[in-house]
Amino acid sequence: MSRLIIDVREPHEYATGHVEGALNIPPQEIMAGSPQLSNIAKDTELLLYCKTGNRSKVAMILLAQQGYTRLKNGINKDQVIARYDV
Repeated sequence: MSRLIIDVREPHEYATGHVEGALNIPPQEIMAGSPQLSNIAKDTELLLYCKTGNRSKVAMILLAQQGYTRLKNGINKDQVIARYDV
């Protein structure tokens, strides 16, 4: 099983800097059933982050409702870089 990093900030925030390789999927897209996740196995580790951890927490709830089982809140870009091997 692999890890997928998801930046749930808005595209203009993502453009100012993000974790290398992170997908940009704002919560609104997750609520709509993001096509970017359509081929992702439900047991893939999803590491989500935003600016403060609030939007990533909401995104985790939405993804759990969609059947994803391995969700982590990385809080923000700097914490993801510091805590995880990215």
